[in-house]
Amino acid sequence: MKKRFGDRFDGKLIRDLDSLHFIMPFIYPNRCDNEAYISQVMDLTAAEKYLEKKNKDNDGYHYTLFQLVITALFKTLILRPKMNRFIVNNSLYQRTQISASFAVKREFKDSGEEGLAFVYGNRADTLETIHDKMYREIYEARNVSGGNATEKMDVFNVLPRFIGRRIVKTLCWLERHGKMPESLTKGDPCYASVFVTNLGSIGMDAGYHHLANWGTNSIFVVLGEMKKRPFTDQNGKTKMKTSVDMGFTLDERIADGYYYSRTVKLFKYLLEHPEELEYRLDEKPHTKIKTKARGSKR
Repeated sequence: MKKRFGDRFDGKLIRDLDSLHFIMPFIYPNRCDNEAYISQVMDLTAAEKYLEKKNKDNDGYHYTLFQLVITALFKTLILRPKMNRFIVNNSLYQRTQISASFAVKREFKDSGEEGLAFVYGNRADTLETIHDKMYREIYEARNVSGGNATEKMDVFNVLPRFIGRRIVKTLCWLERHGKMPESLTKGDPCYASVFVTNLGSIGMDAGYHHLANWGTNSIFVVLGEMKKRPFTDQNGKTKMKTSVDMGFTLDERIADGYYYSRTVKLFKYLLEHPEELEYRLDEKPHTKIKTKARGSKR
């Protein structure tokens, strides 16, 4: 799309808004004041079997649940494009790219530093291509000094505080008016379509995580630890299944509750039917999504 007046380097200004979504950013200007939190329990029965099959004869880089999550998020953002929007300076934009960011622990100990990984997706991607992109990013975050955005922020450690404070204030003004150089935002997790944290990798349950007023990130996803729990089917029979808790923090101004509900339902379906992720991200699910959940936790 050709860039028009009012567009940003990372987003196209939405010009055909209804009155409610036009007014909301002026009444509620801060992203942190407009958080909607949704928690979901995901049945991983199919995902476990799928990963076991994919990794059976794979002696190299194994496929993981986290890769399934990132791929399912990308596919959801492509099929539900309103979720890939953001609000800055009282204006709503459609993001021009799809991306996910997450922290990578270089060493699992108290003194271990964290690097930041940033992965881009496109309409032609599949689970296989996302798998390869993530391994490259994780390797770089763990082994390359600085690790994307981290290296850019380290410069503030050597500046006098009063100079650093003035620079940050200037950057905040540039960021608010869409004039921040793209070289400074590349790799910044707060500019990703979705920021994901895998607390399950450090043995923690999922929980709420706030959004940030800085940047353009409108979705934060928290992945908890996998665990066995009872599920009850429509006939009242209970069965223990592997599951995971997930928390979604959303900017409620970018869409309405009905759109959010169908979006979360689509993501849940994709994660519980991982074979759908082998197709291009812009392909719709090959079986119809049921209006009711397959089972519920007792």
